[in-house]
Amino acid sequence: MDADNVKRPVIYQLFVRTFGNMKSSRIPNGTLEQNGCGKFHDISSVALTAIREMGFNHVWLSGVIEQASGTGYPNRPADPPDILKGRAGSPYAIRDYFDVCPDYAVEPNRRLEEFRELIDQCHGAGLRVIMDFIPNHVARSYGSDIRPDLSFGEGDNREVFFDRDNHFFYLNETHDGGGPPLKLPTLGMEGCSGSFELEKYFGRVTGNNAVTWSPSIHDWYETVKLNYGHDFTKGRDTSHLPKADAPINAVPKTWRTMDEIIAYWQAMGVDGFRADMAHMIPMEFWAWVVRRARKRNPKVYFGAEAYDSDPKKTTEQDVIDALLNAGFDGAYEHPTYKILQGIYETGKWANDLDGGIFLGRRFHQCIRYLENHDEVRIANPQHWGGHGMKVGKPAAAVMFGMSRASIMFYNGQEIGEPAIGAEGFSGDDGRTSIFDYTAMPEFQKWVNGEKFDGGGLSRVQKQLRDWYAGLLLILKEPAFERGEFFGLNYANQQNHEFGHWIYAFLRRDAESGQAYLCVANFHPDQDIPVKVRFSPEALGFLGRSPSTDIFCRERLANHKEIKVSGDILLSDGLDIGNLPSCEAHYYELK
Repeated sequence: MDADNVKRPVIYQLFVRTFGNMKSSRIPNGTLEQNGCGKFHDISSVALTAIREMGFNHVWLSGVIEQASGTGYPNRPADPPDILKGRAGSPYAIRDYFDVCPDYAVEPNRRLEEFRELIDQCHGAGLRVIMDFIPNHVARSYGSDIRPDLSFGEGDNREVFFDRDNHFFYLNETHDGGGPPLKLPTLGMEGCSGSFELEKYFGRVTGNNAVTWSPSIHDWYETVKLNYGHDFTKGRDTSHLPKADAPINAVPKTWRTMDEIIAYWQAMGVDGFRADMAHMIPMEFWAWVVRRARKRNPKVYFGAEAYDSDPKKTTEQDVIDALLNAGFDGAYEHPTYKILQGIYETGKWANDLDGGIFLGRRFHQCIRYLENHDEVRIANPQHWGGHGMKVGKPAAAVMFGMSRASIMFYNGQEIGEPAIGAEGFSGDDGRTSIFDYTAMPEFQKWVNGEKFDGGGLSRVQKQLRDWYAGLLLILKEPAFERGEFFGLNYANQQNHEFGHWIYAFLRRDAESGQAYLCVANFHPDQDIPVKVRFSPEALGFLGRSPSTDIFCRERLANHKEIKVSGDILLSDGLDIGNLPSCEAHYYELK
């Protein structure tokens, strides 16, 4: 399939630092030499073909842009540890927006050329390329070697907190923290002094809006917030900012710089961008910059990390609605993720999913995920109830099957990578560290000496990967790619187990008439006998009458065939027998 002719984005998040790293040392706070690091070169055509054949059509190359790091190279010194989180550095503390991380290159001086070659390989495998775009903040050490004329902070007036055409927000002596110098929360850490020489006489607001000379360890102290022409301390009203059709000479300086950055990567062949913390940026900027990017490439993809619950959001609207209105293709569907996780951690019921559904544009035009670099691993014993990788099956069947939204997987999720143990800065928190040089021990068994065939995986891990691949294949069918959603839990309230652990819904495409019944059992260890009762409205949704016989064939798990009449569906319900724990069935209805 042509990478430019895809309908529903199915995104594989590939974190370059760990994807191809085959070292097994995983020494906490280890150096690149000790623990190793994935390379662009490791992401071979064999690996990309395997990703494509699993059902993905986009690959998000995460952590690519050059970040602040404790590893030095000729003509590129290491950053001081006071402004780093982890020895490798956070991939979201950007040091040069026009460059890529030298750690990932076989020949660091050729790192941009090696990245271009990887983009070409992805396109050759039928995959569109997404990369990070981090608009809210940069590393404290930011300075572009590639485009020094566009370095953030150049020409800023540091005497004022806010100026429309400053890149940063500058502290003054009245702000919290006792005045200069900047006092970082790193004093006492290995190799740290609690200070940063560049900000000895001036200071800047942190990436998480902390207006203080003394940010805490919980702040994004290693980053500085960018200024989009709006003083965030004055509230959320950004209506004074330029509109989407504003000429380039009429917008704030940061807008112009960011447009140059996006244009630079588009010219290199990047097909889309995942915007970090997009809700913290004025929506007027997004409308303007997305419009300009689409003039360069009408098919460019924009996906947003966004959380409506974050008080730092820049709009009174729900952030998904606001970002879609600004031109985004999708934004994180975090509320449904939290409900699914909450079934195992906070006492949520399957019925709670219905309360989180907002039918319409937002429901079908978001980004659905169960793992990413910010979230815990499903298979980690500290999280998701400690039930292991198996709970990903019912969660994925519901999360990805209920709407037409973009689908996103995180590398390692498909084989149950558990992220066990402390790796450095991030600690033992159930996440594969993005701050440290580390590896994914279970995922290495899929890499299997660069064969990318899963030769070292257990039978259960292979089955899980095959199951996910089968799910993604079915989700390309018309009922899921074009169809509408109809929930059935409300029609089955008489069954306590149904509402607590069982969730059922219909998908139907009016054009083809294809329809599916989807049923998931979230219970971690109990098989549940299930009868799914339909309502008259559900039969109407399917275009069936009570006198119609319906032939059901299970497509995802056991391929069982059932024939039932419409009147039985209304009274007793479809008897599918025992639904195994942590399992899902997809019945095609004919």
